[in-house]
Amino acid sequence: MPKERINNQITAERVRLIGADGKQIGVVSLKEALRKAEEADLDLVEISPNVDPPVCRILEFSKYYFQKEKKAKEAKKRQHEVEVKEIKFGPNTEEHDYNFKKNNAIKFFKQHNKVKFTVRFRGRQLAHKDLGYKVLERLKEDLGHIAETDQEAVADRNLLSMVMSPKKDIERILRKEAEHKPEAIEAAPTETNAMESPAPTEE
Repeated sequence: MPKERINNQITAERVRLIGADGKQIGVVSLKEALRKAEEADLDLVEISPNVDPPVCRILEFSKYYFQKEKKAKEAKKRQHEVEVKEIKFGPNTEEHDYNFKKNNAIKFFKQHNKVKFTVRFRGRQLAHKDLGYKVLERLKEDLGHIAETDQEAVADRNLLSMVMSPKKDIERILRKEAEHKPEAIEAAPTETNAMESPAPTEE
């Protein structure tokens, strides 16, 4: 973050001065403004350099800059507004489709977004809402290590929905998970000639 010019860094001959109490003093020479700041044992800070004459204020620069930096950081945090992404399932979602959608949810969680899981029932499927609850329970179990349930399963006409949000340390959890994965792949026994039958012996 660029710092404002202070004290002897200011180059304008005349400045519009604001006192330490926040009140307008008016247009004065730079020499006069520096003298007033020195008398108050504070700094002269050029807070609006692009006007004529530039606006300067008498204040404690280190405190002023700390507050400015703090506000900038808070504003940056607010820039990422949490979105709610929706992922739709059917009560009889196939395994491949389930895993594909679950991986999409993980991507959304990594982006620090919430995810709304929705199960839609059509026609006769409404008689089997228990299957929808099972889908959502499975998601809770599979994703519970990286996400928390904000809203338990709620039924609304032909829909069943649940909302989850990522845990604060999701990156660390997934990093640890990735570190341990390669070990599991290693020693699966390979079947080479185990199924081959011995050649018949001639008598």
